[in-house]
Amino acid sequence: MKIAFVGKGGSGKTTLSSLFIRHLATTGAPVVAVDADINQHLGPALGLDEADAAGLPAMGERLPLIKDYLRGSNPRIASAETMIKTTPPGEGSRLLRVREDNPVYEACARAVELDGGAVRLMVTGPFTEADLGVACYHSKTGAVELCLNHLVDGQSEYVVVDMTAGSDSFASGMFTRFDITFLVAEPTRKGVSVYRQYKEYARDFGVTLKVVGNKVQGQDDIDFLRAEVGDDLLVTVGHSDWVRAMEKGRPPLFERLEDTNRQALRALQTAADATYELRDWERYMRQMVHFHLKNARSWGNERTGADLASQVDPSFVLREAEPVTA
Repeated sequence: MKIAFVGKGGSGKTTLSSLFIRHLATTGAPVVAVDADINQHLGPALGLDEADAAGLPAMGERLPLIKDYLRGSNPRIASAETMIKTTPPGEGSRLLRVREDNPVYEACARAVELDGGAVRLMVTGPFTEADLGVACYHSKTGAVELCLNHLVDGQSEYVVVDMTAGSDSFASGMFTRFDITFLVAEPTRKGVSVYRQYKEYARDFGVTLKVVGNKVQGQDDIDFLRAEVGDDLLVTVGHSDWVRAMEKGRPPLFERLEDTNRQALRALQTAADATYELRDWERYMRQMVHFHLKNARSWGNERTGADLASQVDPSFVLREAEPVTA
């Protein structure tokens, strides 16, 4: 399952995504964790020290390798240089799978040992002064989108993406790449503002959106969130001594996480697993093509000097059972 965590800056989305990743690791399920936020905090939240987190290979810096591998022998893509973040797969494209080893994982993923198991961690790379400008910034998150477009994940396999804060993912089609999106919201007016943006924009794309109330201190906070988001409120999370210790760099064993919070994480997994039966690969491809053509017209054709609409393979549908293309 492909799962996104979104929310405004400071909402606690990275903390909650890291807790969910730890929870999944305890089940023995294969997990790929992706830090797609320009403020890179997922590594430390998973227990890496600052030096190790800073040394993780940046997907944004390996974009040529990613493009060249995914292009494969697809005759509709003349070169890796003509691929953009929304380029869809077609006949001859190489696809990614959660459990396999491949050059993309070799270059961009690193194993992170957790007390409940291990996960693969991939990061876009930090946002620096050299990245000033929309084109450079989105080239980093574009590496994530390109991989998601070529990813075939199955039941009980998990790709968990800590998204950029706010509504920046609407700048492309990446918000439609997930089976479920967990929006982390504090019980304040500002806390639910991003929810309203997501709900409105995603309405026409069949995005499954559930709210995780964070920093909840009592029934009044729960009532506020319920009044603001209705049945989209899935679970709420309050104060956690375990999280406080983790934020100080001294996390106890994960099995010591408070029972109420463990129950909340199980509820997130149950909600994610339930979306498996709702998968519609044809719609998934239609949305992919929709945003690719939109990006091609608005900037892609001009930037690459190619007609990117010709990259669309009308007979190709990404499916779970697609064989690996050599």
